[in-house]
Amino acid sequence: MAASSSQPNSPTSVTMKKYLFAILLFLGTTSCTSTSEAPPTTQLTADNRPPAKIALALGGGAARGFAHIGVIKALEAQGISIDIVAGTSAGSVVGALYASGLNGFQIQELSMTMEENQVLDGSGLYRCILETVITDKRGCVMGQALQDFINGNVRYRTIEKLPKTFAAVATNLNNGEMMVFRNGNTGMAVRASSSVPVFFQPVTINGQDYVDGGLVAPVPSSVARSLGADFVIAVDISDRPQDRNTTGISDILWQTFSIFGQTINRHERTNADIVIRPVTFGIPSADASGRNKAVLEGEKAVAAILSELKAMLEKLNMEKHVTGMP
Repeated sequence: MAASSSQPNSPTSVTMKKYLFAILLFLGTTSCTSTSEAPPTTQLTADNRPPAKIALALGGGAARGFAHIGVIKALEAQGISIDIVAGTSAGSVVGALYASGLNGFQIQELSMTMEENQVLDGSGLYRCILETVITDKRGCVMGQALQDFINGNVRYRTIEKLPKTFAAVATNLNNGEMMVFRNGNTGMAVRASSSVPVFFQPVTINGQDYVDGGLVAPVPSSVARSLGADFVIAVDISDRPQDRNTTGISDILWQTFSIFGQTINRHERTNADIVIRPVTFGIPSADASGRNKAVLEGEKAVAAILSELKAMLEKLNMEKHVTGMP
């Protein structure tokens, strides 16, 4: 596998098989690099000024990542065109598919028919965990199946060849810095972004190990902004600490992650113009059975802020028209 150069941006078991499967699905080479690419072509307005570039920043959140699909479907139904997509973990999975040209309905159909063996590689969760402890392995699952699944569904196009500008956010395990994948192998970038430590083996690219992007950017609003967006729509599907009961060791573990992620998200939200927060409480992050409910909650969350969103976009485009802002 060829390596990549990084462009760091510093500011950020359950012991059941379904749990691992769900994380792999929605938390979660030739080359993967972070160099810039030309922005997508957009239609010009009557006075030859391009409309505002709108970006989606899709966050991580295990099986709750299906809510991203509902958000995309709802935005499409309202004619809101997205130019840029930045994704972390679960968001990178959905984001890559969306940036490849699939619409919300197509992604939903794909996700609902997805089988475990299409994305899960390894010897089974229980055996894998035991082997990890005994042999000091770096993770239970390689993630190659996820990489192949994404590449197959984006028709083996590299990131820079996707119709929409796309970036997948991962964490450099060697130095703790953010890595923004802008070019190269799409499936590998998503795999890196979705590689939850301990459960998944880190992805090695150019001699550097990469793991889940949620450690540095649970909702990558700052990345979306850096890609040239005039307006950033952030979708936050993370756990809220107040929604979780801490009755067992696994609950305490996940509560710790929730608190940590919430702290980082406070920073990321400042880079978003509007935040969509699907109601994911009660939708199990470790169980893919809530797929339809998660999609519906994504649609409902857009409906709840639609008036505000449309007003903000209208105001932005009016300002660009009147002032001639670039």
